[in-house]
Amino acid sequence: MPKVSAASSRFLPATPAELKQRGWDRLDVILITGDASIDSPFSGTAVIGRVLEAAGFRVGIIAQPDLSGDDIGRLGEPRLFWGVSGGCVDSMVANYTASGKKRKQDDHTPGGVNDRRPDRAVIVYANLIRAAFKQTCPIVLGGIEASLRRIAHYDWWSNAVRRSILLDAKADYLLYGMAERSVVELACCLRDGRDARGLRGLCYAASTKPEDYLELPPHEEVAGSTPAHKRAFTQMFRLFYDNNDPLTAHGLAQRHGTRWLIQNPPQPPLTQTELDHVHSLDYQLDAHPADRQRGAVRAWETIAFSIASHRGCYGECNFCAIAVHQGRTVTWRSRQSLVDEARRLTLRPDFKGRIHDVGGPTANMYGIECRKKLDKGCCSDRRCLFPSVCNNLGVDHSEQLRLLQELRGLPGMKQVAVSSGIRCDLILSDQKNGLNYLRQVVRHHVSGQMKAAPEHCQPQVLACMGKPGKDSLLRFRDLFQRMTKEEGLPQFLTYYMIAAHPGCTQADMEELRRFCLRELKMLPKQVQIFTPTPSTWSTVMWWTGENPFTGERCFVERDSRKRERQKEVLTGGEKK
Repeated sequence: MPKVSAASSRFLPATPAELKQRGWDRLDVILITGDASIDSPFSGTAVIGRVLEAAGFRVGIIAQPDLSGDDIGRLGEPRLFWGVSGGCVDSMVANYTASGKKRKQDDHTPGGVNDRRPDRAVIVYANLIRAAFKQTCPIVLGGIEASLRRIAHYDWWSNAVRRSILLDAKADYLLYGMAERSVVELACCLRDGRDARGLRGLCYAASTKPEDYLELPPHEEVAGSTPAHKRAFTQMFRLFYDNNDPLTAHGLAQRHGTRWLIQNPPQPPLTQTELDHVHSLDYQLDAHPADRQRGAVRAWETIAFSIASHRGCYGECNFCAIAVHQGRTVTWRSRQSLVDEARRLTLRPDFKGRIHDVGGPTANMYGIECRKKLDKGCCSDRRCLFPSVCNNLGVDHSEQLRLLQELRGLPGMKQVAVSSGIRCDLILSDQKNGLNYLRQVVRHHVSGQMKAAPEHCQPQVLACMGKPGKDSLLRFRDLFQRMTKEEGLPQFLTYYMIAAHPGCTQADMEELRRFCLRELKMLPKQVQIFTPTPSTWSTVMWWTGENPFTGERCFVERDSRKRERQKEVLTGGEKK
């Protein structure tokens, strides 16, 4: 452990010496994470810790605990609860490639070697706690691994439908979604001796089902591999997905053997004031000294001079779980909050005049949301962007234009880049400010290349992905290239593609290659093999072999070598 210093004392405690320095003999909450401890609003564990601290609780963090010794107990036993997270990504995604090979590198581990995060980290850490402290205070699961595995779910790595992670980890509670509000409410309940089982955003196990909760098909009914089991799996996921909106969701219950997994309705999104508050807390904007001693954390280098402007996504791409974890309602920070954060970054001694990114899951959703959705909840019969942009969305980039203008006008600011993905269809649908927004981004906010994520070009594959057709991409490309030429800037577009997504055949990839050479004049280097991850519609297609929106059979390439071959169509050179 590092020596205690004045600098380390401003981090959430991670060592016994830091507890002693603060004069604390016991913590209220100890957070366990599969990532290095990075004190930044980009780290979910740091956010939860700082929010609890601001609410008056004593919080410590144990990052990537050693599995072989008593490291899990180095801060003692908390008074209220243990908070357990696998980290910023699911531990199985972090540990294995789309071909099932063990990853050698981990950007969230000091030194970069993938040797600290266990498979199924949430379950492992919960077991470590229970082994060290027999009759301990509640174990509370959180973070993306727990959030997306909270009901019965298909697990690609074991090729099986697993139980709720709450039951497999034998934990007491699970907080799903972003959880800043619910974790404080839970801590208050436990501190005051009140029953926490009525909190929104919380899951727990019970022997009976609440009367007014919707019943999901039980684990035993969805876990088999027959057509009937898979139809039940699709029905389960549809009920689960349709009850994720805070304004319309019912409570859910799913039987696992003799016990019930109970999911309370979700928390409402944070208000803008609450989101501003979360980002104003006393983050040290660095890795904890205990982790820095072990080596550089590449993830921190990526986010050190980036700013999160909003959260949530109404793109609802079928292969993405952001809509389930962060929600389909976009909430954005005030311009003043963002400008204040940018100004603080310019005062750092290592600032070199450039903010690497201002954005969120999709950069140009900042300041754009459907008024009808905010009043009545998400539509049950349509999506905001697929198959086309909904007229009710009221797309207007003026808020982001004003934000970017203020940021680039700050003293000492050379460039503010927009590096997060941009939805081409949103720009094209904004008749008032879309072209001006693109012009300003091209002129001021592109750092050599702009990311576009068409994913594919074949209509039936795009339909399975929930992505728009290629026409919007080509129109956007033409506009970008024309504006770039007019501005006299050496900039270009990069394209992200997905291989082996459900519905995609080898012939479809060959057609994508021809499209790229003919229309894009290049072969994209950023090509990802689809990995089925929990809580996405694309994973439902993968497991069932059926498109849940049409009921039609859906081709799924399951052979690992053939999946690699689909990727190699784009990455294997100019000739096949």
